Amino acid sequence: MIHQYKNNGYNIVLDVNSGSVHVVDDIVYDMIACIDEHHFESEDKETVKEKLCGYLSYEKDVISEAVDEIFELKEADMLFSEDIYEKSVEAFMNRQTVVKALCLHIAHDCNLACKYCFAEEGEYHGRRALMSFEVGKKALDFLVANSGSRVNLEVDFFGGEPLMNWQVVKDLVAYGRSLEEPNHKKFRFTLTTNGVLLDDEILEFANKEMSNVVLSIDGRKEVHDHMRPFRGGQGSYDMIVPKFQKVAESRNQMDYYVRGTFTHHNLDFAADVCHLADLGFKQISVEPVVAQPTDDYALKDEDIPQILAEYDKLAKELIERRKAGKGVNFFHFMVDLSGGPCVYKRLSGCGSGTEYLAVTPWGDFYPCHQFVGQEEFLLGNVDTGITNTKVRDDFKSCNVYSKEKCKNCFAKFYCSGGCAANSYNFHGNIHDAYDLGCELQRKRVECAIMIKAALAEEE
Repeated sequence: MIHQYKNNGYNIVLDVNSGSVHVVDDIVYDMIACIDEHHFESEDKETVKEKLCGYLSYEKDVISEAVDEIFELKEADMLFSEDIYEKSVEAFMNRQTVVKALCLHIAHDCNLACKYCFAEEGEYHGRRALMSFEVGKKALDFLVANSGSRVNLEVDFFGGEPLMNWQVVKDLVAYGRSLEEPNHKKFRFTLTTNGVLLDDEILEFANKEMSNVVLSIDGRKEVHDHMRPFRGGQGSYDMIVPKFQKVAESRNQMDYYVRGTFTHHNLDFAADVCHLADLGFKQISVEPVVAQPTDDYALKDEDIPQILAEYDKLAKELIERRKAGKGVNFFHFMVDLSGGPCVYKRLSGCGSGTEYLAVTPWGDFYPCHQFVGQEEFLLGNVDTGITNTKVRDDFKSCNVYSKEKCKNCFAKFYCSGGCAANSYNFHGNIHDAYDLGCELQRKRVECAIMIKAALAEEE
């Protein structure tokens, strides 16, 4: 499968199956397009040269030289390569899985009232509650017991707002550390926070124990305060910005990221990314809101052209900043063209429902945080383990080949089929795909590859 596009003056050809990327001149670009359109790639080289002369107006020797280059790449499996993954998808679906990550809902409560919160201000379709040490302890025991021979395990302290249950966070980190040596495991703890309760003591602990810290901020003050106010309506921007800047500097601008959400109200979100960069943040993620069409802040189909143009604008801006020595990492434009994720990741993504589970304050297991409170997805709990194997097996079989919309999509090995929760919430089926999200993902992949091409010129 071939995907071709032009962006910021570059002619880019992506060989989807191999992941090879080629920046080519107009002649080669046109020839690859013609070969792909008419399925000439299976012909021998001389036949292809002959046929192209009938379709393209280039001189015969120009066509001959370009076809030689194209076939060199084809013979090296870097162009028109075969899909090696589809043949092994059945074995992949029958693979032995282990649990490697937990999202601990330390607090089903929050001190903010973010308008787009899928957790309903921390309640998750249920009741406000804080996780006890005993429940968290059982969750960590479950993770160790069900992780097989895997050494590295991940635990994210999530909410609501996890700092509202800070002592339990600290106690669970200490307990996790006590499990490492006797069980030959290593915990990687992360913390997601809105920053309201962040102080020096918490920061010192986080810098010692947390491999990553996610800081929630939407960008410009007016944007952030509109969507992320306190329950009384006051904005939270002025309180959290100095704290977040301190976090970033104290971690040497590594192992954290500021994470925002853009909505229908700020389709010019490139300005929010640039604002965060100007505040001194080097690790930035600003993601599209996922909301029902009835929400006034929801992204709409008619917003798509503006959003796509905004990604192009942002990509160019980030290139200029990098060239000026002021580079930042934008999460959605980060792509590894040299190797990338393993085959399992390429086919199934985050591993929700199998390798990755969310744990409620009372110890129930769900496939991920976005399914919490939807009882049809309840998998079990910390006392019984996984009992709803039907749901687990459904997630296990979910991959880019089980989704009709993914089969001919050039971005499938970058997004791995997209978010199962978004698919379910919009189509009632985890084997579908969230269409608006797919449009944006494809554009982000194109921008990410273009950035790589532009920066490669500078090296």
